[in-house]
Amino acid sequence: MANLMRAISVSEFGDANVCKPAKDIPIPDIKPREVLIRVYAAGVNPVDTYVRSGTYARLPNLPYTPGMDCAGVIERVGDEVTKFKVDDRVFTVKTVTGSYAEYCVANCNYVFPLPSNVSFEEGSALGTPYFTAYRALVIKGQAKPNETVLVHGASGGVGIAAVQIAKSLGLRVIGTASTEQGLQAVINQGADLVFNHKKEGYINDIVNAVADNEGIDIVIEMLANVNLNYDMQMLKSRVGRVIVVGNRGTIEINPRLLMSKETSVCGVGLFSTSDDEYEMINSYLQKGLADGHFKPLLSQLYSLEEAAQAHKDVILNSGACGRLTLII
Repeated sequence: MANLMRAISVSEFGDANVCKPAKDIPIPDIKPREVLIRVYAAGVNPVDTYVRSGTYARLPNLPYTPGMDCAGVIERVGDEVTKFKVDDRVFTVKTVTGSYAEYCVANCNYVFPLPSNVSFEEGSALGTPYFTAYRALVIKGQAKPNETVLVHGASGGVGIAAVQIAKSLGLRVIGTASTEQGLQAVINQGADLVFNHKKEGYINDIVNAVADNEGIDIVIEMLANVNLNYDMQMLKSRVGRVIVVGNRGTIEINPRLLMSKETSVCGVGLFSTSDDEYEMINSYLQKGLADGHFKPLLSQLYSLEEAAQAHKDVILNSGACGRLTLII
């Protein structure tokens, strides 16, 4: 194995153009609890762009290589790693050295087996989307069978995962998207109802659709700075809860909407997940992958050198449909 690799290097926080391809990045060393992964595909998350811009709460030291989610093959294992061996197919939820690279290092606690029926491209779409969706629905949302969940922005990576997981849990699923392609994708995942959130009056349409149930039990919210006030209006009295997964700014809300119905709003962040929760989510995910309930929806594929364009697209492309992926 050579000592140098191709990778994306970010030397300053800024716009997408600070993602610079490099061919002379040293292949990183591993510690006893870490593994070195030969990366074949890396997922592009909106949070990657927040970190790169310097606006995220937790920032890496410069220079750094972006990326948390990847899928590949174990190249080397640390002395204290017992659950993996060289040549195992794996995916990650987070990495130590960044996944936009030919090789990356990850702590073995955040690396999981990639089933043989799942491609590397699909595997790179498992980490952040599915673990976030499960955490939002089950750990924070306390979802129960026969409840109604609205996935507000259901055609992106986390949204598709949320629809699939909610259906596997026996929930009635309402999804929104903004394009015909996105709406069809959400229908294809098994959503019971879909609505175009660009259409005027769609909130009233949703309210009318759930009138018999007196409101929505859970809202999984991808863009809280636009939708939070609407979400609170749709909640079922006493039990309704909004789980905020995504947000890109501030919003003025009316707290009386929470007080009058005694409902709640809760934020979720993957970085708060405990090791026990990671193991619990992985167990559920592995079962769903084996029985065919879970299958990531891939959108556009990019080369490693096109990472800057992928960063632009993941934020600017309204009506996202599935997962953006770097092929390495």
